[in-house]
Amino acid sequence: MLAILAICVKTTNQNTSMINKISQINRDYNSSYSTARASKPKLPIALAASTLFLLALVFVFKFYSPSQLDSPAKQQVVSIKLPALPAGTDDIIEPLDVINHSKQSSANALKTTNALNNNVSKHTVKAGESLAKIFQTQHFSPSTLYKMMNSGKAAKSLKSIKPGQQLSFIKNKSGGFLSLEYQIDRIQTLKVSKTDAGFNTELLKKPVEIATDTASVKIENSLYYDGKQAGISDKTIMELANIFGWDIDFALNIRKNDSFALIYETKFIEGERIENGQILAAEFINRGEKYQAVRFVDKDGHAEYFSPDGKSMRKTFLRSPVDFARVSSRFNLRRKHPVLNRIRAHKGVDYAAASGTPIKATSDGKVVFRGRKGGYGRVVILKHGQKYSTLYAHMSKYGRYKNGSHVKQGQVIGYIGKSGLATGPHLHYEFRLNGVHRNPLTVKFPAAKPVAKNQLASFKQQTSPLISQLELAKQTQLALN
Repeated sequence: MLAILAICVKTTNQNTSMINKISQINRDYNSSYSTARASKPKLPIALAASTLFLLALVFVFKFYSPSQLDSPAKQQVVSIKLPALPAGTDDIIEPLDVINHSKQSSANALKTTNALNNNVSKHTVKAGESLAKIFQTQHFSPSTLYKMMNSGKAAKSLKSIKPGQQLSFIKNKSGGFLSLEYQIDRIQTLKVSKTDAGFNTELLKKPVEIATDTASVKIENSLYYDGKQAGISDKTIMELANIFGWDIDFALNIRKNDSFALIYETKFIEGERIENGQILAAEFINRGEKYQAVRFVDKDGHAEYFSPDGKSMRKTFLRSPVDFARVSSRFNLRRKHPVLNRIRAHKGVDYAAASGTPIKATSDGKVVFRGRKGGYGRVVILKHGQKYSTLYAHMSKYGRYKNGSHVKQGQVIGYIGKSGLATGPHLHYEFRLNGVHRNPLTVKFPAAKPVAKNQLASFKQQTSPLISQLELAKQTQLALN
């Protein structure tokens, strides 16, 4: 309709233009001009009438709607008959639905209110930062930190925060402390919340699924390298070395073509593998000699490794005080001293390693000397009962144990260095029995207690399936090769 109106307007303009031209041509001729002037009023009147008619049509079509003619009284309502509800339920379902919607609306409103009023602040721990400094950065008072740290045993884990870890704070509208979350590891999260009575501490743990895995490895390069190539984690490799560390010197005795097999736990959270667990059974073949160990948990929940016949894998002394170090000098009573350049008995074993490498106590004992001792440099001497003592020399620095302290087997008592008469960083280690020097690499150590007789049946029940699985893992790997 608008298009028709546009054509009519265009036609009107063209006609008007034509009349103007005719008027200009005949302006000097009186007769012709009079004729044109006499007929001029007829055309504009017809055009104006047609234009008004078209505008009326446009108005009618634009504002006219057929549905407006139907009055509300004439509209029909179609009813749909619903299936009948069971007896006794028609007066319950509708109110219940209203209640549910009301609860959901209230919960959403509460969450929205909390989100508006509370403020979440996340802080990544930087090197050298203390918890006190972090709380100061967040504008919390020292008393808040003090009360929180004394709110429960779990809160003490905040003392072990490390660079790169994240603390998540929730503050109220005025910036005051409401809660703190600290992810200790992939399993545990610490949550501390402020309450009217003080602080509430929770240790939240994700459910962990435990499965088992097997590995069988032939050593071509080194225990560590070949273990990693087989997909075994650093933690599991170190645990394997600790299990057999009383019988095998991993710094000296490992050879090409040695082999090992093991069954170990794997841990999963929500279907994702997070880490390896304990070694359940292991076998190590070193220089053709086979060593086997199985993990046994006694009735008191204490776990330890034993040979398949129930003898403890743990000896009273570790074979080596340093993990994966190189033996640079052996026990030799006719050795030429590298610094003094003369024959001087070497009554111990030297382990070469990088400066700062941890040195472990080879057995439970007491620190009877810590200090400098001539050419030995920094020295620690441990006494183990009435018969045994061990000496650790050339340290770069000491561990935290002082004179008179009691240490456990495997605890760090110092770090490798080159103090005293030394050409390079190494540990000089001596083993004495009744005051007499013995070769630490060959001396026989007394064994720890075996499985108690009243638990042998339980031991066999736990460990026999593990030994069978270990043999199966070896055969499977052999078939694959």
